Amino acid sequence: MKSLMVVLFMGVLAALASAGLFMLRKGNDADRGKRMARALAVRVGLSIALFLLILLSWYMGWIRPNGVPLGS
Repeated sequence: MKSLMVVLFMGVLAALASAGLFMLRKGNDADRGKRMARALAVRVGLSIALFLLILLSWYMGWIRPNGVPLGS
């Protein structure tokens, strides 16, 4: 389950990077804007899926929060 979370997180980062590349690339403004908007929409969808997967995993007991250890 944790590996699926890592894959989703990497997908979010890849979609964000591709949107950045579409923004910086020269070319037709209308086409560039559509591709950038699609990449950002994919990023939002993957982020929501990752959030729901984390909530489901916590509810099912597959992952547990450990908290931040306090210094001595």
